[in-house]
Amino acid sequence: MTIYPPALAAHLAGDVTTVCHSWRLVRADGVSLGFTDHDRPLTVDGTVCKPDSGFGASEARRSLGLGVDTVDVEGALSSAEIDGDDISAGKFDGAIVETFLVNWAEPTQFARIRKSAVAKISWADGHFVAELQSAMRALDQPNGRHVVRACDAELGDARCGVGLDRPAYSATGTVTQTIAPDTVAASGLNGFADDWFTGGRLIWTSGASVGRNAPVRLHRIDGGAHRLTLQGGHEALPDAGSTFKVYAGCDRTFATCKAKFANPSNFRGFPHLPGNDDAYGYVTDDGEFDGGALVP
Repeated sequence: MTIYPPALAAHLAGDVTTVCHSWRLVRADGVSLGFTDHDRPLTVDGTVCKPDSGFGASEARRSLGLGVDTVDVEGALSSAEIDGDDISAGKFDGAIVETFLVNWAEPTQFARIRKSAVAKISWADGHFVAELQSAMRALDQPNGRHVVRACDAELGDARCGVGLDRPAYSATGTVTQTIAPDTVAASGLNGFADDWFTGGRLIWTSGASVGRNAPVRLHRIDGGAHRLTLQGGHEALPDAGSTFKVYAGCDRTFATCKAKFANPSNFRGFPHLPGNDDAYGYVTDDGEFDGGALVP
């Protein structure tokens, strides 16, 4: 339930009101942006809200119970702070958006009427639509662990413990040729085996995409040349001469954790979990029932 300050409540009770909506958007990287559907800038709760984004909200809904309410915020990419490339790079994913009802004639009179998170954002032809979800979304997220064979840690995180900056697990390279819309040939990766970086992560250190991340979908050696196929989401791959740092990939299996990273003690899955074939199996003369591990 929204609590309106006495001054704003008195204004809303009057015969004529001068109210508008303003938004404060805080990205996951800490960048804070302000927008308003009024025709001039307003300072709301210490944030300068600019009118040049073309922001506008769809019909909002607030339900009783634990349902996840949604509302769309849309506008034109006319604000200098909103860039289509940043949207494609996912910089606005998961951002927190606060919606304010403001008396534009006296901006110190405002009330926060909603706090939501960006669930997904899309854009095309200079126009974006962001779907906002209420805080109830947190109750709809998976919690705890699932008992599965594969590891559920992220390679290099605290639970995994692998140091990805070690020379064996990272390399710097240079694009020598763009082979396909999602594939580049690169130098600097000699000494690494075929498929070593498949499932890994690449960060551009120079060129048009400097600072951006790209998942590595496939790493292949063809005729002595290393080729990296990147996950979609790029407008265009950087030109030849662009540099990058790439990290090894992991398929989350126990065998890879043991052989590639020498890290079996930190494996966060259950590799010896019997499958359906074992559950429905029965004793046969040629079976091996020595109590050994199911996974070497």
